[in-house]
Amino acid sequence: MNLPTLEGVVLCATADLHCHLRQDVMMHLVTPYIEKGGCDTALVMPNLQPPITQVSQALAYHEALSQIAPGVKFLMTLYLHPTVTPDVIAAAAQSKIIYGVKLYPAGVTTNSQDGVLDIEQYYPVFEAMQAHDLVLNLHGETPDAEVLQAEAAFVPTLHKLHSTFPRLRIVLEHVSTAKGVEAVRQCGPTVAATITAHHLFMTTENAEQDVHSFCKPIAKTLEDRKALLRAAVDGSGKFFFGSDSAPHPVPSKEQMNPAAGCFTQGWVTVLVVDALRQAVEMGWISNHDITQETLEGFLSTYGREFYKIADLSDSSIRRVRLEKGDEIIPKSIVSSDGKIEVVPYRRGERVMSLSWTDKL
Repeated sequence: MNLPTLEGVVLCATADLHCHLRQDVMMHLVTPYIEKGGCDTALVMPNLQPPITQVSQALAYHEALSQIAPGVKFLMTLYLHPTVTPDVIAAAAQSKIIYGVKLYPAGVTTNSQDGVLDIEQYYPVFEAMQAHDLVLNLHGETPDAEVLQAEAAFVPTLHKLHSTFPRLRIVLEHVSTAKGVEAVRQCGPTVAATITAHHLFMTTENAEQDVHSFCKPIAKTLEDRKALLRAAVDGSGKFFFGSDSAPHPVPSKEQMNPAAGCFTQGWVTVLVVDALRQAVEMGWISNHDITQETLEGFLSTYGREFYKIADLSDSSIRRVRLEKGDEIIPKSIVSSDGKIEVVPYRRGERVMSLSWTDKL
């Protein structure tokens, strides 16, 4: 696939298997951008205020989101918390809309203050998740480690969880380092990782220059970025897309201690393609590495297979067409009441145009 001259390619709709849609006015503002970004499926993070810890909360959240974007399949998650018991896991599995449980180490990111202090405390919950075939979604950073080493410091925990619960499906979310990539490769087929669009573009230097590029896990070195790009097209099925699109109001991003998160939701598919195109031009990956199968695999099919959410032989699956166009990522988006403004990642930049199509 010749990315520099890519024109009119049709792809399976993207499955965004890690996004933040928030609540209230912010939820109404950002949720419509899922389909604009070329996605028909979204795994929704539970770190609201209060967090989604019970099946009834997840059902209500699912209903609210579905009313805003009825064309999207929303996969819900619970927030790992002392109130999430093996009985709650059994009920979650019966709900048919809850696909995972998110483990946030306490204090590592937005709304994680109610997160986990002692992972072994939750071993009975993980045993129940393994039995009921729910996914454990890991924010893979150690809270007391230096920020650039926090993911690497978490790797032993990943390996211990995998060895203790070998049938438990585990996703290392928003992997950001070469060490994290290698750790996932060392594990068996029940362990995978998501990669974001913004981590395919950035290094620490970029994040330090623009508050709207600041995220957690923070972008790392150029070698880490190259490792992520290569993992995205390696065809192994162990790496798939999750945007970690995380909107924050402008005042929260432009304060002394800015909120962590990049808002990419409306442009995720074209951003990934552009990141890969840049990598080809830099010689970090080859055009031969990027086939229709590997691109669709990373953006869509590998994640659907891991989450067991689709019959990929179904010819009715929605599709998108990418073409060279004149779309420019806006400088900001604003809620209908004018009270919330969000600045997108790579604002003001020209990107490919995306449209929905029925053609194969």
